[in-house]
Amino acid sequence: MARWLAVLWTVLGCLAAAAAPPARAEAVDLLLVLCMDASGSIDAGEFELQRRGYAEALTDARILDAVRGGPQGAIAVAIVEWGAPQGAATVVPWMVVRDGASAEAVAAALIAAPRSTQSYNAIGDAIDHSRRLLETAPHEARRRVIDLSGDGPDMRSVKPATRARDETVAAGITINALAIVETGVGGSRGEPLEQHYEHEVIGGPGAFVVVAQGRPSFARAIRAKLVREVAGLPGPTRVAVYAGSP
Repeated sequence: MARWLAVLWTVLGCLAAAAAPPARAEAVDLLLVLCMDASGSIDAGEFELQRRGYAEALTDARILDAVRGGPQGAIAVAIVEWGAPQGAATVVPWMVVRDGASAEAVAAALIAAPRSTQSYNAIGDAIDHSRRLLETAPHEARRRVIDLSGDGPDMRSVKPATRARDETVAAGITINALAIVETGVGGSRGEPLEQHYEHEVIGGPGAFVVVAQGRPSFARAIRAKLVREVAGLPGPTRVAVYAGSP
């Protein structure tokens, strides 16, 4: 009899667990995918400069002030490296930033992550990967943004950038871009890189391109971009940041 009672209680417990509502996802002000160029055009020194730029930006006091200024006082960040066709890789999964300590944790995870293996230059597939990452995020947010940086145009995507962009915008996601301009590399039709990104990469409400005029201005450019994204600030479609900018 005791054994049957134990079985009954086990069954009832399983039924109760199945009937219980799922745990509610944590609400944040913004879901942000930082989508970083790790393609073959980025050598080891440039790659390190980019990673350090992102890490410094995430822990910058201006970014943290913008985070704290939101209704939830928190954002969730994931970091993707892109390059090869269908090869985009999530190198830092979703982490919540709400204060200096949590921002430092994201920065440390980025610096410690091994560099993914990438070739050239599939921006459309990177956008597609980032969209799926946002759609399966373990957090809820009113705003969802992909922040893509790169030093070259889309060349080898299985899903072209314009198609991936349009599908992503249709899902309610905004795509912004940071064009690293220093080598004379332009778009697929010879236009300036920032113009290529403006026409074929960005999209959604308030979408914009920040132009980093050379690698020395990268950290400043990403900080300016993150402040605008985290705070949801309006502004021009294209912004240039120079090495001497504040």
